[in-house]
This record gives sequence, structure tokens and C-alpha cells, in this order.
Amino acid sequence: MPPLDDFFNHYYRRRPVNATFTGVHEYDADLPEWSAEGLESLGGEMHSLRQQFASHPADPAVVDSALADAFLEIQIAEVEGDHFQRGNPALYTGEAVFSVVSLLLRDFAPAAERVGAIESRLRGISEFLETACSTIGDKAVPASWTVRALTECDGAVKLFGDGLVTWCHEQHLDSSHTETLADAGREALAGVAAFRSWLESRADAPPRQSGCGPEFYDLLLLRGHWDTRSRQDLLAEALERFEGADARLQEMATALDPGGWPSVADRLAQRHPTMDGYLDAFQSTWDACRRRAVEWDAVTWPDFPIRYVSIPAWAKEAAPHLYFLNYRSPAPEDPPHTVDYLVPAVADERQLRSANDSVIKLNHVVHHGALGHHVQNFNAYRGASRVGRVAAVDCASRIGMFCGGSMAEGWACYATDVMGEAGFLSDLELVAEQHARLRQLARAIVDIELHQHTMTEDDARRFHRERVGMAGGAAAREVTRTAMFPGTAVMYWLGTQGIHSLRAQRQRAEGRDFSLRAFHDRFLSYGSIPVAAVAQLMNETGDF
Repeated sequence: MPPLDDFFNHYYRRRPVNATFTGVHEYDADLPEWSAEGLESLGGEMHSLRQQFASHPADPAVVDSALADAFLEIQIAEVEGDHFQRGNPALYTGEAVFSVVSLLLRDFAPAAERVGAIESRLRGISEFLETACSTIGDKAVPASWTVRALTECDGAVKLFGDGLVTWCHEQHLDSSHTETLADAGREALAGVAAFRSWLESRADAPPRQSGCGPEFYDLLLLRGHWDTRSRQDLLAEALERFEGADARLQEMATALDPGGWPSVADRLAQRHPTMDGYLDAFQSTWDACRRRAVEWDAVTWPDFPIRYVSIPAWAKEAAPHLYFLNYRSPAPEDPPHTVDYLVPAVADERQLRSANDSVIKLNHVVHHGALGHHVQNFNAYRGASRVGRVAAVDCASRIGMFCGGSMAEGWACYATDVMGEAGFLSDLELVAEQHARLRQLARAIVDIELHQHTMTEDDARRFHRERVGMAGGAAAREVTRTAMFPGTAVMYWLGTQGIHSLRAQRQRAEGRDFSLRAFHDRFLSYGSIPVAAVAQLMNETGDF
């Protein structure tokens, strides 16, 4: 069997929740094996797979082989260290909750046919969480990770209780199926309660433990993002660009309002739909975005329908406590005809101000549902790279493979820049987009500094509050995620800057023959692989 076939068989079998989100359903009843013995076995399999790739240098899928090998190297470092399964309880709560969510979200099979897998995963949650206790043992845990795990326990209570019963009613399941799942939900909730008690007994780790350390971080840069620059050079560049972006933000904002960015932000918040027009505003903005992108000849727009719908009743109460995405990448191996974008609920004027016209346009439409993630996903799923088709699939707590990040998030951020060039953004929205660039650079700075131990989580939260203007709760959540998943916050900037740089290179090389749409179409055809790797391929400098 070719190494890539072995690799994907291993990937889905050992990561059953990822498999479900990807549309591979052979493992829908399973949870991952994260006991100490299971992690040892997992590491052994991955070492063996790396040996297979090393012994097949002539594999025709050379880029995929290199990407798969890099993924394995990173995963081995994860399972052998204490930053992930051996030290982070929030990985277990996220995996447990979303093992069930993955089966509830999409009608890939009739609800009655999914009941068995849902029940199996629910009944396995107690043991899975007990495994976390034994695998992590008496290690101290960063306080923010414990808080996140406890918050996800709150979400589990709402989901496995009333949420599950509501889902059964929405799916018109008969009483026997409903009672079966309700009973399995009660069993899962008992496991969650026991895990909560264990979490509350955890000692807080010292501040340095939030960072993965420079050695692992450098591995992520080189093997995950395929970026050969040093961490120190990247940090210096990010700091310099941050100051420039901040100065540009103040210049743009004060040109429109003497109160600067805070006043501009307030004016943007005042421009929002009515309660009655809230849901329709998403689709009408999407329609306008598509029209402008096509008129501007920005990209070949795919026939991949999306509809904006209210978040389902079964998820509404649990979602605020979870990593519950409004736009979740469609399953590439089992794609729906029409993708549902789950619009967040609003109940009052304050929430409408937060979900204002600018947020709808920049975040929910351009970045996620239109030119950004949605168009990129369509192209990735049809690309030649097998890794590129599945790497950026949204899974329980993060995307399926680290290597997909700079493309997925880089393109989505770049797409907003493109729509600004196309004249789709108002003057106020252009200032909001400049603020997003500042936030993107702040993420990169915090990511590097936190994990090389030159910044603590307290320092990082303060930096986001004082230099970017983030609210305290948002800053705390941002830093927790950055600490849990090193190398992910920097990928937004690396990807966006990498695309802009590649575009400039191709314009210089092709001169008058350069076509923006042709560039974008070709760029997207490589799928969710590192932007740096795409640049090598498009410039024909790659040696993988």
C-alpha cells in the first residue's frame, strides 16, 4: 500500500472525531484513545509512517508526502510533550462535546441512522474524561486552560441535557430513540460532573508553562508553516509592522472622526439591522459581495450555495460556552449541496450593536461565508493535493492539520483586503479593516512572545487590551486559545502577508499578462497547504 494511503487510514482511525467532520463515517461511534498507553501506541505508529515516507523518496505525490511527513513530525512532538493531551484538560472537553456535535450538525444520514453512533459516543464520554484524569495525573495546569475546560463543561450540561432532547424533537425521532439518547446523555453528564470536580482540584501551573517553548515553536514555523525565517526575525518584523499599522489606523480614523478609532467603532456599532431585518441582512450582503467580486473579476466564483439560517434551538444555549463556529467548513469527503451558515442569535439592541452591518459584512460574509473561507474551501476540495483537501477542516478545537492554517486564515483575511480594493467597503469599514490588520499583528506578536517565554498570559491580555482596544473577556479568550495552540495566531499574518508578497512577485514576473482572477484561481487550486509552499510551486522554486 502506498505511504499516503497508510497515512490517511491512520489519520482517520486514530482521529475519529476529525474523520466525522471530514465526512469519513467509518469511525462515527468512536472516541480517540488518549490514555498514556494509547498515546505511546499512537506515537509508535507515526514513527513507523515517517519511516515509510523516508523509504519512498520517489513517491509521485511528492508535495503531499512532504506535508504528511511534516504533520507526523509535529504530532509526534505533541504526543510526547506535556502541552497537549498529556497536560491540557480542555482538549478532552472539546473533543468530548464535539464528538457529539459533529453527528448532530449535518444531515449526512437520516437522524434515526445516526442515533447509534451518537449513543455510543455519549456513553464513552465518562471513560474518555476519566482517561484525561489519569493521563494528565497530578500535573499543574495553566489556570486559563482549566477555566476553558470548566466553561466547556457548562456547555456540555446544556447540550447533553435539554439540547439533546430538543434535537430529538426537531428530528421527529420516536420515543424509543429519544429515551435512548436521553439516557446516554445522563450517563455522559455524570462523567462531566466527575470531571468538573477533578478540574476544580487542579493546582495552577506557573506562568511559563502556558508557552510551548522556543524549540517546539520553531518546529511549527519550519515544518508547519514552511517558513524558513527565524523566530527572532519574524518577531522584529511583526513589531515594526504593528507600529506602522497602529499609526495608519489613527491617521485613517481621525480623518473621519476627531475622536479617532473609538469614535469610528461607535459609529459602526450604531449602523445595524433591525431585529426583524437581522437575518435577511446576511443574505443580502452576501449577494452584494458576490456581485461585486464577479464584476471586479476577482475570482471564478463557484457554484457552491450557502444559506444563512438561525442557529438551531438545540445548540442555542450551549453554543456560547463552546468553540461553536457559525461557519464550519463543509465535509470535503461528504459535501452537502447547500451549506448552512448558523447566524448567531440576538435578543436586544446591545447584541445588535455587536452584530452590526460592518461585522456582518467583514466577518460573516467576506471573511467566512463568501470570498474568504467558503470560496477557498470549494477550490481546496477539488484540488490535486489530498492533504490540501482536508487539512483545514474545522474539527473539535482546531483544524485537522496544522499545515492548512496559513492558507485558510491567510486567504480569508486577504479576501477582505481584496474586497476593499474592489470598492465593496465603506470608508468607515476600511478603518475597521485596518483595525483588523492591527489585531492580526498583535496576535502574531503575542503568539511568538508567549511561546518563547518573553511574555506571560497576563502580559498578553494587557497588550491586547491596551494596544488593540480589546474588551477584557475577548482578550482573555484570545490569549487562552493562543496559549493552547502555539503557532496558530501567527498564521493569519504569515498567510495574508505571504499572499500579498506572492501576488506582487507574479505581477512583476508576468507584467502586462498578469490577471488577478487567473492568479487567484491558480493560487486557490493548490488547496489548504502552507502559503509558503504554494509560493514555491507557483514560482517554480520548490524542492520538496
